[in-house]
Amino acid sequence: MEESRQGYSLAEGKTLLIWLTAFVVLVLLPSMFRVSLGISHVYVKIVIKTLEWATLQIEKGIKMQKALALENLIANGIIQREETSMEKEIAGQHRGYFNLADVMYFAKKGCEAVAEDEVTQRFTSEELLSWNLLSRTNANFHRVSWQLTTVWIIGILIRYCLLVPFRVKHWLSNQVQLTCAALGVRCLSGLVQFHNRENRPQKGGICVANHTSPLDVLILASDGCYSLVGQVHGGLLGLIQKSCMQTSQHVLFERSEMKDRHLVRKRIREHIADKAKLPILIFPEGTCINNTSVMMFKKGSFEVGGTIHPVAIKYDPRFGDAFWNSTKYSMMTYSFNVLTSWAIVCNVWYLPPMVKEEEEDAVHFADRVKAVIAAQGGMSVLPWDGGLKRKQVKESFKEEQQKKYCQLVT
Repeated sequence: MEESRQGYSLAEGKTLLIWLTAFVVLVLLPSMFRVSLGISHVYVKIVIKTLEWATLQIEKGIKMQKALALENLIANGIIQREETSMEKEIAGQHRGYFNLADVMYFAKKGCEAVAEDEVTQRFTSEELLSWNLLSRTNANFHRVSWQLTTVWIIGILIRYCLLVPFRVKHWLSNQVQLTCAALGVRCLSGLVQFHNRENRPQKGGICVANHTSPLDVLILASDGCYSLVGQVHGGLLGLIQKSCMQTSQHVLFERSEMKDRHLVRKRIREHIADKAKLPILIFPEGTCINNTSVMMFKKGSFEVGGTIHPVAIKYDPRFGDAFWNSTKYSMMTYSFNVLTSWAIVCNVWYLPPMVKEEEEDAVHFADRVKAVIAAQGGMSVLPWDGGLKRKQVKESFKEEQQKKYCQLVT
């Protein structure tokens, strides 16, 4: 018995040594020296081939009537909208007087807003056209055929029993920003393509980017060092923030305190005035959007002056949902969903630096930067404030729409 136990201990020691050696050679050393071994590329290609095969299995296993129902289920929207403004639609029917038929226009718009409005759609996960083999998305496609069921079960074992332990054990590496960020991205099976690196943010500047996930910081930090500006959080994210504050200078604030906002602007001005300091990373949307659109940029970061370095981040939703719906999922739940996804695949574009033009106010400058980021990332531009997912529409906006209608009928 004693010899048997010693044999088991020896086998366990050898297994642990093999894992540690593989971790150091394949993950830690390449992350330290910023070298890619191409493992992520090969992994993503394998996942793509697997998903394509699964899609063919689904198409073969579902009958025609079920396929029609499936198309209705995964359609991009339940409402076919006419992209016509109120002025054009109503003014095209009459001018200068009130018409009872106008009531139908507002009733139709009201029903559309209740059933499927533009704002709330940006705070739910993007619907995929085909199943990505993740058990928490779409219908029960794993029951279509035994082959697909087998692959689905193997996928669960890989994600939960292999990828999760391999990723979780790297969370303690947070001391050196570049190394730890690169290590973190690789621990998530991340494949990030950086474009136009010659436009990377410089010291003394402000880097602004569209915001989809807390992973945005990790991805950008894997390619450069930043000082962060953001809201104070609690829980796990708050613990990470406190740890980061001990190694570098960041500007954190309470979003509800107006006095704190003026202090933040002052500290940002002082920061960018020193050209030896790291560029400040800011997400002007102020909340996470589902990566299909870019919503209103807060003007605060565009009032302090200095050079703005726009960055566009676009995730590939086929491999996992990077969007954090903070109103639905806690940080722990979101982290678990990310860890059990296939991979985090995204493109990052460094855009040419921009400065505020003469006689251009902060609002128009922010809109100009937002339009450039949206165009590069292939996302739509929305004028809405992302805070609408937690707040009511301002009365001033309602009054503006009422004034437009009154001008049409008078």
